[in-house]
Amino acid sequence: MNKYKKLLIGIVLDAIGYVSFLIPGIGEFSDIVWAPMSGWLMTKLYKGKPGKIAGVITFVEEALPGLDVVPTFTLMWLYTYVFNKKDNVIDKA
Repeated sequence: MNKYKKLLIGIVLDAIGYVSFLIPGIGEFSDIVWAPMSGWLMTKLYKGKPGKIAGVITFVEEALPGLDVVPTFTLMWLYTYVFNKKDNVIDKA
């Protein structure tokens, strides 16, 4: 998958995570569904050990109240394509 397509998908998924702030009371309930789903989606977008670790981090971030502002998918994209100097080995795993 094209890295910019992954970025766009990540931004959309981060935006979905922000929805819980828009609906007081009900919003935090939505995290019960969104937290495991976002963790699973992270492991599908980024393969291998880094994807699994990011999936756990995403799950915890979405499950804990008040941490939804952290753009985990975008941060993982930055880690993978900007800060990781190993020629993007993550996608080849």
